[in-house]
Amino acid sequence: MRFLCFLLLTSLAHAAPRPNILLLIADNWSYEHAAANGCEAVKTPVFDRMAREGMNFANAFCPVPSCSPTRSCVLTGRVAHQLEDMASLWSKFHPKFRVFTDALDEGGYHTGFTGKGWSPGNHKDHGRELNPAGRQYPDFASFLNARKDKEPFFFWFGSTHTALHSFKKVDGIAAGIDITRIRVPAYLPDTPEVRREIAAYLAAAQQMDAAYGEAIARLEKAGELENTVVIYTSDNGWQMPRGLANCHDSGSHVPLAVRWPGKVKAGVRSEAFITLTDLAATFLELAEVPKWPEMTARSCLDVLTGQSDGIDRDHVFVERERHANVRQGDLSYPCRGIRTAEFLYLRNLRPDRWPAGDPTLHFAVGPWGDVDPSMTKQFILDHRDEPAMKPFFELCFAKRPAEELYDLRSDPDQVKNLASDPAMAETKAKLSSQVDAWMRETADPRVDPAFDAWDKYPYLGPPPKKAK
Repeated sequence: MRFLCFLLLTSLAHAAPRPNILLLIADNWSYEHAAANGCEAVKTPVFDRMAREGMNFANAFCPVPSCSPTRSCVLTGRVAHQLEDMASLWSKFHPKFRVFTDALDEGGYHTGFTGKGWSPGNHKDHGRELNPAGRQYPDFASFLNARKDKEPFFFWFGSTHTALHSFKKVDGIAAGIDITRIRVPAYLPDTPEVRREIAAYLAAAQQMDAAYGEAIARLEKAGELENTVVIYTSDNGWQMPRGLANCHDSGSHVPLAVRWPGKVKAGVRSEAFITLTDLAATFLELAEVPKWPEMTARSCLDVLTGQSDGIDRDHVFVERERHANVRQGDLSYPCRGIRTAEFLYLRNLRPDRWPAGDPTLHFAVGPWGDVDPSMTKQFILDHRDEPAMKPFFELCFAKRPAEELYDLRSDPDQVKNLASDPAMAETKAKLSSQVDAWMRETADPRVDPAFDAWDKYPYLGPPPKKAK
């Protein structure tokens, strides 16, 4: 009798509905620019609610400070250097790499996306009809209307509000951003021009938060929010000089809040280090779908549900290859690094190259093309010869040494490189050794110092517009 009861209980437990999953993923939104993460100049009530009613991660990082490479890692659950040209921006998407959206679809989930899915790049001409993020819908309502019989769903909601091309159209001051409450990081000049541009970006973040609030309200009205895991995050840091395309925190530290009532304890701030690559394995575990052997991602469901305190998650690795085609010969700017609670160590594998792109236009974007054409960029370049501006020009555009090491306890904005300081030699050696081990364990082709295949992968981005 007891055995029959056990079988019945087991059957009922397995029959419990699998949760819906809503991924809210911003475009170029940095960790510190949410009110719940300490920004006094912005109002993000929806993100703050997710953090207050769920878990807010203090140490979430994108794997690559670049849009489509990070999204490739999220979709495949694999480190970027295993994904061939998908480790670079404007690549093709190889159908040979499995993605979690397909697995969820095959596992009985209704899947889809709206806004920015896997992008920028080309998937249609390389054997994959649908965007790797799933079937595209005009909005969340259309997706829900296409759902059958209350089947569990996964929805990818990609906003582009905080992308430069969007926020440059926004008047932040008119939107109510108090520029006196803005924190200007140490790698940017504190001028009225810079503050105005940051205000526009923060106002755009508020617009994004409001758009995501509409999706939350729709689920709440339908009575489905309580059985939905909401993940609110960003693909990489902000699109300012020394942000996007840089492995420093300004390019890789991202917000991450997860809400799941009854499963994730409310109001918890986790110090566990999470890479967005881990989302793939987490989604599969939530959906009770096995992950595949080649996946390097590690589910963080144990941290979310309190089964682990995350103590063993004390670091993440970051990397980058080619961002845009901005160097003569279409050269990459390869970097590998490790971020811990106290230090950031970066290894620039081709320090003879310009990290921000060639000083003159090569093919895409413009001079120093890995930094997109913001007002802040132009202000620094226009004043680069002035003594007060030179340090900012050096930080954002100049060539860098083979190694960088920053002590985050005294230098949270990472502007003082301690790699050549004898007092830091032991720390640097330890972190360097960890990067070496990670590269070997994950079969990084860059273990071979002569490897440069990323310079030869096709760049599928548009050429610069010709002046009329």
